Amino acid sequence: MSDAIRIDKYLWFVRLTKTRSLAQAIITTGRMRASGRIIERAHGLVRVGEVLTFPLNGRVRVIRIEAIPERRGPAPQARICYTDLSPAPEPHSSGN
Repeated sequence: MSDAIRIDKYLWFVRLTKTRSLAQAIITTGRMRASGRIIERAHGLVRVGEVLTFPLNGRVRVIRIEAIPERRGPAPQARICYTDLSPAPEPHSSGN
């Protein structure tokens, strides 16, 4: 196994994005952070132990990289490659 991977490939391999081009689009907005540093290019490398912070589907995702996958595998296998540290989504108000 490799000790580093392109950030766009990582997001796609662990099934956080449906396509690699969607991962690239998220990264190029300049809102992606890897252990506090701004990532603006999809070819940036990430390693085990780094914490990624980025917007996804209307909320902020915070994940810690636990393993570098070698390929895009099934969802259960993908989930063991990271720990989700995201804050709980805010409950929707009922409007009453």
